Amino acid sequence: MMTAVLTGFFTALSLILPIGAQNALVLRQGLAKSHVFWTCMFCALSDAILICAGVAGLASVMARFPNLPFYMTWGGIIFLVSYAALRLIAAYRGQYEAEIEGKPRSLRRIIATLAAVTWLNPHVYLDTTALLGTVSLQFETVPLKIAFTLAAVSASFVFFFTVGYGARLVAPAFKSPRVWRYLDVAIAGVMLAIALGLYVSLAAH
Repeated sequence: MMTAVLTGFFTALSLILPIGAQNALVLRQGLAKSHVFWTCMFCALSDAILICAGVAGLASVMARFPNLPFYMTWGGIIFLVSYAALRLIAAYRGQYEAEIEGKPRSLRRIIATLAAVTWLNPHVYLDTTALLGTVSLQFETVPLKIAFTLAAVSASFVFFFTVGYGARLVAPAFKSPRVWRYLDVAIAGVMLAIALGLYVSLAAH
């Protein structure tokens, strides 16, 4: 049982840890102190759904729709490039009064952005769903599969809430519009790098 728990927790954590679009947005919301709880909860619940689907065998279902990853990839590329452009425009304008003063922005817009970043990225399905689903195959009994799944889901909750609320520890350094500019430029860079990676993966096929 402990083997299943440790495998599930640390495998999931290793997939979430690399800097990605989700993590960058959670960090930004944490620094802005804007809708942090719902930002973290949405990302963690999304991961939980994908993890459960992976263990349940969604990868085999998706294999029946071979064109779906292609359309999802283009949707992800378009969104990521668009969002990167918005962050660069924000950095150019330098209007960060709401972020510095901790004024909440539209929760609906934040959730919509997170939904696009999460569900339009085919790598999420390949990494989280397919990989974790494959790793879970070594645990054949139902109790072990449940233990593996719960541990993997808990890793996602621990990570996102740690990033979201832990960002407050460095929030004092973000009292300057210049620092927010740097952050937005960095986030734009992450988005464009992911978009480029998605495009390269398309070209390779």
